Order: sequence, then structure tokens, then C-alpha cells
Amino acid sequence: MAGIVAFSSTKSFIDGQEGKLIYAGYTIDTLAENATFEEVCFLLWNDRLPTKSELDELNTRLQNQRTLPDTVLDYLRNTSTEAEPMSVLRTAVSMLSDFHKVEANTSKEYHINKAISITSKMPTIIAAFDRIRNGKEVIAPLSEQSTAFNFLYMLNGEEPGEQAEKTMDLCLILHAEHGMNASTFTSRTICSTESDMYSSIAGAIGALKGPLHGGANQAVMKMLLEIEEKDADPVEYIKERLADKQKIMGFGHRVYKTMDPRARILRGMSKQLSKETGHEMLFEWSEAILKTMKDEKGIDPNVDFFSATVYYSMGIKPDLYTCIFAMSRVSGWTGHYIEQAENNRLVRPRALYTGEKDLDWVPVEKR
Repeated sequence: MAGIVAFSSTKSFIDGQEGKLIYAGYTIDTLAENATFEEVCFLLWNDRLPTKSELDELNTRLQNQRTLPDTVLDYLRNTSTEAEPMSVLRTAVSMLSDFHKVEANTSKEYHINKAISITSKMPTIIAAFDRIRNGKEVIAPLSEQSTAFNFLYMLNGEEPGEQAEKTMDLCLILHAEHGMNASTFTSRTICSTESDMYSSIAGAIGALKGPLHGGANQAVMKMLLEIEEKDADPVEYIKERLADKQKIMGFGHRVYKTMDPRARILRGMSKQLSKETGHEMLFEWSEAILKTMKDEKGIDPNVDFFSATVYYSMGIKPDLYTCIFAMSRVSGWTGHYIEQAENNRLVRPRALYTGEKDLDWVPVEKR
């Protein structure tokens, strides 16, 4: 379906030639410089920025719905500590539907209520599971502070500094929405059957989990750590992999023909953070890899490439990277669900059949 227009949407616009990304009218640069993640949520759900009173109300509602049902917490405590965090997140989000009253209500406000509930609880699921699998007590969510602040607090057991909160908030903004990608298409397809939002988001998480989509940032960090472990030269490492026809994760994009604007912003963050946290070598390797890929293949990095080093410099485990992507992108997924539900039509593409036809039946004993 490459290049096929499947839906009309007001949620985001991508100019691949110019390297431009717009959320509901606002460039990603404008939002990165001025907005909070909560403002971006409101924007993606309502196609406009909130007034101060609307933002205060949304913050309060998000803060008040962070606590998980006991049954979901029990699942997190009893599932395998070796489970993939994205698999756990997918299951836990699906379980949340059991605690949301089913109503014959298709109003926008009803869908926004669900979007707030899911968006507020996903950070709690991720942080709780990470602490449980590491033998630590679960930290209850705060009924105040931003999504970014609360997530880092629940994850690490201590209040984050201003710069850490700002960095996490910016990462959430950058990953919030990105057109008709695989997970968003999955979300809208599920919505088109008039299934519930929880099913839609669980499906989207499943699509994001793949290494060719959201899982790429984890693969980038794995590559950098492998270079460190082998004490390899990053340039030679990349050239050898290219010679073996191996894919270099974090490079190239189906839409952008120049540097991903989110990668440009994260590049600056990575440089600053790596210097502050003593991971300068990782940034230097990243720069060397970037230049090598540009020289050898003529392709630029995407959002996954520098987000890996940003998260690593913040002390976040690589297998949580895609979960953080999901807890950001849920704002876009739910925005698309709301949009699809308002003017719904069942998604039903056709497949080109390439198999045989009208074969003669052969009894099983003669096959």
C-alpha cells in the first residue's frame, strides 16, 4: 500500500522532501520549543490548543486517572519477569477495557474520556513492570505533576530534576504523532469495525513492537553497545555490515528524503545529554556512523537513531525504549481513533490473488 491514500486526516502532515512535520497546524519545531506533552494531547484530540482552563482541567483529569486496577497490578506482579515489556504493555492495556463501563455512546467526549484513561495509565504500567521485574516495590503515581515528571518518579523512585523532566517531555512530544504509519493504520482499521478503543490501542502496540517500526530505537542501542563491547571502530563496523548487506537500524525512512526533523532535534539533545552524563563516546560514535551512512548510502537518520542515545543517557534500559515510544504515540493513536469514529467507514482493501485456481480434488489416500 506504499503511497496509497487510505484516510483523510487533520492530525499531522509530513513533507518528506523538506523534512517538515506538522501536528494539527503546528510545526514540530514550534511544539518542541513551546508546548508540553499534555498540550499536544489536547491538540491531537481536538485539533486546537487548549485555553488555560482547559489545560488545567486536562492535567487534573490525567493526574487523577493514573492508578491501575488491582487486577492489572496483580498481572504485572505475576507475569514472567523475563517477558518483553512491549508484550506486557499490550496485555495490560487490553485488560484495562474490563474496567471501563460499556455504553451505547459514540460521542467525542466519551472517546476522549477513554483516551485520557489510557494515556494516564500507560506510564504507570511501564514503570510498575520495570520495578517488579527488578525486585523493587511499585511506586504509586502522583496526583500532581506532569506525565514526564510522574513517569520518571515512578520508574526511578525519586523526583526527577527540571532538566530530566524537560527532556522526557520533549521526547514524548516528538513521538506523539506521525501520519499513517503501520501502528496508526492498525489503530484506525480496528476502529473502523466499531471495536472499542482499548482493542484499537492494543493492536497498535502490537504493530509498534516490530523492529521495522517502533522497535528500531532498541536495535540502535544494541548496535552501539555491541561496538563498545567489541571495542570496534564504528566506521569499520558499519562498512562491514553494509558489505554483508545488513540493514543499519535508525537510518532511512519511507517518507523523509532528508533528515527526519525529529532526529535533528534529538541530535542536539543527545549531544548535550551525553556530555552531561559522561556518554560522550556514544554521541561521537553516532556522529561517525551518521557520516558513514551519508557517504556510503546517501541516507539520513530517522527519529530512532538519536532517541536511543538520549534514553540511554537518561539511564533508561534499552528494552523500555519502545514502551516509551508507545506511551507517547498513544496520544496520536487515540486522536486518530476519535477522528475515524466521527466519520467511520469499514476499512476493507483488496488483495491481488497470485495462487492457482480450480484445482482437481485428490483423495487423501492418493496424495
